[in-house]
Amino acid sequence: MAERRRGAELERALLDAAWAELVETGYAGFTMDAVVKRAGTSPPVLYRRWPDRDALARAAIAHVLAAARLEVPDTGSLRTDLLTLMRAINATRAELVALMSVQLAGYHRATGTAPAELLAAGGPDGTEAIYDRAVARGEADPAKLTPRIRALPFDLLRQELLTAHAPVPDEVLAEIVDTVLLPLVR
Repeated sequence: MAERRRGAELERALLDAAWAELVETGYAGFTMDAVVKRAGTSPPVLYRRWPDRDALARAAIAHVLAAARLEVPDTGSLRTDLLTLMRAINATRAELVALMSVQLAGYHRATGTAPAELLAAGGPDGTEAIYDRAVARGEADPAKLTPRIRALPFDLLRQELLTAHAPVPDEVLAEIVDTVLLPLVR
């Protein structure tokens, strides 16, 4: 007989099942009953933690994003920190970016929740530290580092990933940093 899951182990299993269901069916086909079946549990176990499919979907997305979090580089250079992080995203997260954009479009249609709000569910992305260190080193003007400018290289990377459906060539990453971002922040 299988041992009963409890605590963090149970929650992880439930969230993994919810994510697998979202990946397979998208939000339109995502149901609490399907997650219960996939997780091999009972409805009360799921409903004690999440009152509805919206809350469960948000929790599953936050769970996956937290697990996918990359280490924030500290190379001593804004350019190199950004390129290092973008290369890591490019090499390891291309599929996740495409999946979240395509499969979860139904979530946006059903709830009105903006994709940026879903991405924020994973917690801070760590880029603040990159920009703060650049300001401290005199590599960037803090007055020019608006939230939109801080997000710009990653927005452009995401756009490239979505339009190419493949990892982005390194020269494009360098162009995003060297030609687009750095002139804006100096």
